Amino acid sequence: MNQRPLTTEEARVLSVLVEKQHTVPDSYPMSLNALTLGCNQKTARDPVMQLSEADVLQAINGLKELSLVTEVSGSRVTRFDHNAARGLGVPSQSVALLTMLMLRGPQTSAELRLHTERLHRFADVSSVEGFLEELAEREPKRVVKLPRAPGEREHRWAHLLCGEVALPTPSAFVARGGSVPSDVSADEVADVKAEQARMAQELAELRTLVLRMAAELGLEPSPDKPGH
Repeated sequence: MNQRPLTTEEARVLSVLVEKQHTVPDSYPMSLNALTLGCNQKTARDPVMQLSEADVLQAINGLKELSLVTEVSGSRVTRFDHNAARGLGVPSQSVALLTMLMLRGPQTSAELRLHTERLHRFADVSSVEGFLEELAEREPKRVVKLPRAPGEREHRWAHLLCGEVALPTPSAFVARGGSVPSDVSADEVADVKAEQARMAQELAELRTLVLRMAAELGLEPSPDKPGH
């Protein structure tokens, strides 16, 4: 099912509805006030948001147009229910994964297995990866595996429900002479080059200091190795 990208507010509202259905079922479907509090929760949220009830209501209206949220009648207080599985055309296991990606940002498969525990209990990490790969291969793609950043052992995954993800750009790309992705600004490239120049200057100063100390101690410095 092709849909327009969600706004960040719509993604937050939808994911909170799914989360709270499992974690506080007695309060589900949710009132506007409870939903707003859930959206602005300080824990287990990345990024932390500060939405007004008007912001949340606007997001609800957008989600209703996409058949992802419905209004529940028969109560003195208007309440809202999600329709994520049918609206997105994915199974409940995938809804759980997308929910955590919307709530907490990019995560590894192991992190997702841990964080989705109350929404769906996956048998192991490979099971999580199986559903993620299915979401990444289907059309429209719902998730993407991010390039592994320097120092990270595992790949992280991000959702695509709000559109394409701006990939992080480690300075290593520039340091290795690699091409710079189009989403990197000229200022960011300049900052990386300035940092490289500063480090090169420090290295030169350290080399001079070592050579002077060696001369004072009567030591013969080792010749540079090829490539150094």
